[in-house]
Amino acid sequence: MSLLDIRNLSLSIHGTPILHDVSLRLDPGRILGVIGESGSGKSMTAFTVMRLLPEGAEASGQVTLDGQPILSRSEAQMCALRGRDIGMVFQEPMTALNPLKTIGDQVAETILIHEKIPKRAAMIRAAKALARAELPQDRFPLSRYPHELSGGQRQRVVIAMAIALRPKLLIADEPTTALDVTTQAQILRLLTRLVREDGMGLMMITHDLAVVAEMADEIAIMQKGRVVEAGPTGALLENLQHPYSRALLAASTHAPARSPAAQDTPLLEVTAVHRFYPTPRKSLFGAPGRFHAVKGVSFKLRKGESLGLVGESGCGKSTLTRAILGLEQIQDGAIRLNGRPVFQGRQPDPEVRRRMQVVFQDPYGSFNPRHRVGRLVAEPFHLSPNMPRAERDTAVAEALTAVGLTPGDADKYIHEFSGGQRQRIAIARALITRPELILLDEAVSALDVQVRARILDLLADLSARYGLSYLFISHDLSVVRAITDRVMVMKAGEIVEAGPTETVFRDPRHPYTRQLLAAAPRLPEGLGS
Repeated sequence: MSLLDIRNLSLSIHGTPILHDVSLRLDPGRILGVIGESGSGKSMTAFTVMRLLPEGAEASGQVTLDGQPILSRSEAQMCALRGRDIGMVFQEPMTALNPLKTIGDQVAETILIHEKIPKRAAMIRAAKALARAELPQDRFPLSRYPHELSGGQRQRVVIAMAIALRPKLLIADEPTTALDVTTQAQILRLLTRLVREDGMGLMMITHDLAVVAEMADEIAIMQKGRVVEAGPTGALLENLQHPYSRALLAASTHAPARSPAAQDTPLLEVTAVHRFYPTPRKSLFGAPGRFHAVKGVSFKLRKGESLGLVGESGCGKSTLTRAILGLEQIQDGAIRLNGRPVFQGRQPDPEVRRRMQVVFQDPYGSFNPRHRVGRLVAEPFHLSPNMPRAERDTAVAEALTAVGLTPGDADKYIHEFSGGQRQRIAIARALITRPELILLDEAVSALDVQVRARILDLLADLSARYGLSYLFISHDLSVVRAITDRVMVMKAGEIVEAGPTETVFRDPRHPYTRQLLAAAPRLPEGLGS
């Protein structure tokens, strides 16, 4: 008997069809990878299993867990089931954790909801669950709060909550999307180990084939609410039949066509840059400490060049990026754009700053949802307050057209666009002042592989058309390899390796670079050939 058996599951919300005759099965101790882009129905399938559906949802078909029907259960019965028999790990741990409660209390709460035991006993079991999630109490006391942990550590807390009662089924919905490659690899190994130790079934939901290629026993590929292809991982990947499946594979390995356009003239020069942060005093009368976030970093970015910067979370990438943009003062060294210092004394030079723009990871979070797209794209013109309205509207229309949208989109609101379209709007905002340098900070990390491929093609095209230079900051090594001419590897505030991208990827010299490359998920060689 299967642990989870989904047969002919259909779902509609307020009459709109979402899922169409979805059939999946998962056995104990096995891992099922559910693949598809945003809107494919993979998360809604999981939410139907958990019965976490919005008002107006109507489901038909059959869903059984260990032979027991799910769809006919009352909400009270489902409350008893969730957490005890079914655990769930969400994509963004900070939205799943209570910032006002300690990690020990949050894991213990899962136990106390389902079992009438003393709080002390629950805390002991919470400590054991956290230790199983590789957060031992001697290094991560139960009294810590979520904000005191890194992204990967917070995700481990969420996993500890999900496995505290040793559920039969664990659903992981994009649990590694925002994590760097080494942390992602650690989380994937952790999930695999827990499945093998407890004999539970794992439904792993992701948009990236490479993430589950090595860990999943079976794969199901979804498109527009339907399962278009399913089977054992090895056999499926070697013989993809459906056009959508083959398109996902092609997008996973896509590299945009790029013509070398870099000039010998340096555009950005970073020379021996240091950045310190004060740390709390260790005693009442002791001197404050100092954290050395960026340690003497030097590099040059040439005009027309695309330069990658990779490294784990906390290595100093974002600190260095903020300094280049003039958002954070540096304590030593120099940053120049076209030979002109970014800082005039302790203040950034506005004329230099307007020659640089930035595209962030989360476009929705970087826009004001109350403003129309035209105003959002025109925001960089705050440095030119006297620009005529007609000239500003023309610039907005040109920028939107350049990124593959229409001038009419200026009258819409940001919530009316998909994730890929929002990122195009973010790129249009970066383009509107015709900068020479664009910093892309994890700009495609959260996008589906097909959308990511289209955005990379767009960036390559814009670079050729406008002579743009890119500093591409990312933890996704496959993206960096596809879009950059040279790459720098950063660790603990220092550049430990730099060189032509293909040279660094094919023959890494530094142990840390080899560690990053080994941790990156990859598809088996020869697929699609």
